[in-house]
Amino acid sequence: MPGVTHDDAPLLTDLMPWSVAPLRLGRGWPLAPDAATLKARWEALVRASDEERAALFVPSRVRTVDSAAAQLPGQPTGTGRIAREDGPCPEPVRVMHGPFDEQWLIPDHRLIDAARPELWRVADDRQLFAVEQGQVPDAAGPAVLASGVLPDGRSPAGRPGRIRPLYRRPGGREPNLAPGLLDHLAARLGHPPAPEDLLAWTLATARPGTAGTLVPLTGDPETWAHGTRLGHRMLRLMVRGGPERPKLPGGRRPYVRAPLPSRPAEVLYDPEEEALELDEGRIAPVAPEAWDFRVSGVRVLELWLTRRLHRPEPGTLEAIGPAVWPQSWTSELLELITVLTLLGGLGPEQEALADVLVAPIGAAELRTAGILPVPETARRPASVLDHHEEGPEGQFALL
Repeated sequence: MPGVTHDDAPLLTDLMPWSVAPLRLGRGWPLAPDAATLKARWEALVRASDEERAALFVPSRVRTVDSAAAQLPGQPTGTGRIAREDGPCPEPVRVMHGPFDEQWLIPDHRLIDAARPELWRVADDRQLFAVEQGQVPDAAGPAVLASGVLPDGRSPAGRPGRIRPLYRRPGGREPNLAPGLLDHLAARLGHPPAPEDLLAWTLATARPGTAGTLVPLTGDPETWAHGTRLGHRMLRLMVRGGPERPKLPGGRRPYVRAPLPSRPAEVLYDPEEEALELDEGRIAPVAPEAWDFRVSGVRVLELWLTRRLHRPEPGTLEAIGPAVWPQSWTSELLELITVLTLLGGLGPEQEALADVLVAPIGAAELRTAGILPVPETARRPASVLDHHEEGPEGQFALL
């Protein structure tokens, strides 16, 4: 029986109904690969004259130095105008900048055009995010990625997708799933799946469709068990969670074979030697699966490196950064190579799972069961506030 190729596979937008658009920063300087850079940029901003500060800020229609904004949930930042700000830099937080690129962000609403506060309200150590990727015709790469830190949802190419939290409330409460879906799966599978199982299954099976991201479901316990095991392996690699960091077998682990220069300018890949070259610096082995791992048709590893090698315009806040390539970036690069190699190695299993789907559960079956269409309330964020949040200019609001 045809599996994931059938046209009746339900859409991710119906299975995980609540979604949020990607963040829109409006300016690049509040985001950086290291926290120290952000603190140096903030210091330069608040020390600048009024005229310089207004220009350094990079104003937009939404934000200028004279804009006031509410605090982001859980972030004790100022709410007055940046033009009058003279305090220390808010503590940067870890975010996912597009696919597989963990960076740091100043979590200050006054700096961000569209910060999506509803995401910040549910972002905690229990939360997981499914991030749809921009659909590019005939482009290689996964349709959905996962993140354990708040993602900005940016896609390296094509139209950005949506951010879908797994839980609608903090503390891992109230799964963001179509009402009745888990019960229906339990009846078909003979056991109740957990919300994380459905996310894992989605990572292993999701594919682009003309109307959106398709997630073929199965009612066969053996197929479901195989798909969720595969998906959980992918999930652990994507969020890099667990007590142990991802590792490759002894002879395949990447190492720095020649020291990286203080300011590398060019990236090359030698497929015969399986080596990544940053000017005279050299890292090997780097498997072809890692170098060629793509999202929305764009090489992830090449994009990650290009962002760090980019030389911003002098005199801007973005030009403030490390004078030399930090050791921490090398460590992150080696881990990224490891993660992409391991994920690339799971590709054949994903393809095998896609060949045949036993006992498929289609959208028609979910409609007959009353699960589809989902109620509109499921597409809206839950009311999660039980405390005050400071609004613009120190006012308070209670949602």
